[in-house]
Amino acid sequence: GHCEFYGLDFHVDPRVLIPRPESELLVQEALKFTSEHPATKNRPHLIAEVGTGSGAIAIALARHLPQAKIYAIDVSATALEVAAINCQRHRVENRVQLLLGNMLETLPESVDLIVANLPYIRDSEMEELSPEIKLFEPTIALAGGENGLDKIRQLCRQAGDRLRPEGCLLVEVGLGQGSTVTTFMRSLFPSAEIEVMPDLSGIDRVVSLRLTHN
Repeated sequence: GHCEFYGLDFHVDPRVLIPRPESELLVQEALKFTSEHPATKNRPHLIAEVGTGSGAIAIALARHLPQAKIYAIDVSATALEVAAINCQRHRVENRVQLLLGNMLETLPESVDLIVANLPYIRDSEMEELSPEIKLFEPTIALAGGENGLDKIRQLCRQAGDRLRPEGCLLVEVGLGQGSTVTTFMRSLFPSAEIEVMPDLSGIDRVVSLRLTHN
């Protein structure tokens, strides 16, 4: 019924994916980006997390960035019920706005940073998942289509219209997907700075895309 993530304790149940330690790298990279692009009183950080689930990533960012405004988006209404519990638990409900919607369609404004841990498991791998994952975590939070990248590609296509100048997109990827995602991002954003960060196991885990100033 609970899980620790980035030093915080979160309520979890079968409505949401259990936060994984690897996803803490998303939080680290997001905090790194915000430290390199300091907010001001007149221009606070605007952040969107897509596929928020339990709200762990959005809430961890809210706790470390008290001036930031964060949108936490999910296509699952029941997942957002869990995120609301956790926002109240960590007293950030006034700074994390929960939005029901598909990807960035309900995001009301452009943001500096988009963070996403979307489903990236290939259809062929779904049956091979262990019972504790297959039976107790929502399929919608796991299944990424034939090559595992359906949702990630969809987000990348939408991100250009939702990122502010010099904005950043951070996406978690699965084993062996880093180079494919990088190539796809490069086709959409030819002038962007794109980097792949490994997790503690040395597996490419987060792809970072930063828009450059034209």
